[in-house]
Amino acid sequence: MAKLTKQDINKVYFRNLFTLQFGWNYEKMQGLGYAYVIMPALKRLYGDDPDKMKKALKMHLAYFNTTPAMSHLITGADMALEEEIGIESEEVVMGIKTGLMGPFAGVGDTLFIAIYRAIVFSIAAYIALEGNPVGLLVPLIACAGVLWVRYKFTTVGYNSGRKLATGFADKIAPITEAASILGLTVVGALIPSVIKYNTDLQFTFNEVTFTLQEMLDKILPCMLPLGIVMLSYWLLGKKKIDSTKLIFILIGLGMILGNLQSMLTFVAGLF
Repeated sequence: MAKLTKQDINKVYFRNLFTLQFGWNYEKMQGLGYAYVIMPALKRLYGDDPDKMKKALKMHLAYFNTTPAMSHLITGADMALEEEIGIESEEVVMGIKTGLMGPFAGVGDTLFIAIYRAIVFSIAAYIALEGNPVGLLVPLIACAGVLWVRYKFTTVGYNSGRKLATGFADKIAPITEAASILGLTVVGALIPSVIKYNTDLQFTFNEVTFTLQEMLDKILPCMLPLGIVMLSYWLLGKKKIDSTKLIFILIGLGMILGNLQSMLTFVAGLF
């Protein structure tokens, strides 16, 4: 198998800087951009094997979303794993991508968005208010520093990925399983944090009021968000259902369930 060159790694780095958010959508978020970012490496590794190239592209078009600055660590490790193991590293790569994108997003948003902007632009604004033109240079200098850090992230991720692939080659099965478990755990944790839905259904019997949401929480917390995800997953498995149709289905379902209390009250009034 061909080996990646420094030029390939640099191409991935520059694509990551400018195109990771290209094609952002609600179904895959940065998935399309990630596939484009990693393409130089895929062409080098699988350019002579159309079947492997198709498999790799399908893998990298999957859902992906993290802070752009932190994504360099993931792309670097991705390149190294595929270079050392090949497309057989699919489960490891997907596990690492899925498992790290959530934690990296939390760390990256804090460091590169909240803290970075607060410190850099506060200093720049204070200097500029004093009439000093250096205030204009502070954001540019800080930006150059971030670009350097992002490049180092790419090389650190790449070197770490190579060590993982070569140092644990005989233990790749446990690593694959661990990466898959980590990925599934992160995705599972995203369900209650991203999807918020509570029912306000209440039934009164004499002087006793029964609240459906309280009962569901006692049985299984976040049961309704989990049910919505499972329904969406099942629907997307149908041939005629795509993400756009699913959105309209969920909107319709939300309208029905959101007015279920009023509908039941109206029906009860008829009798």
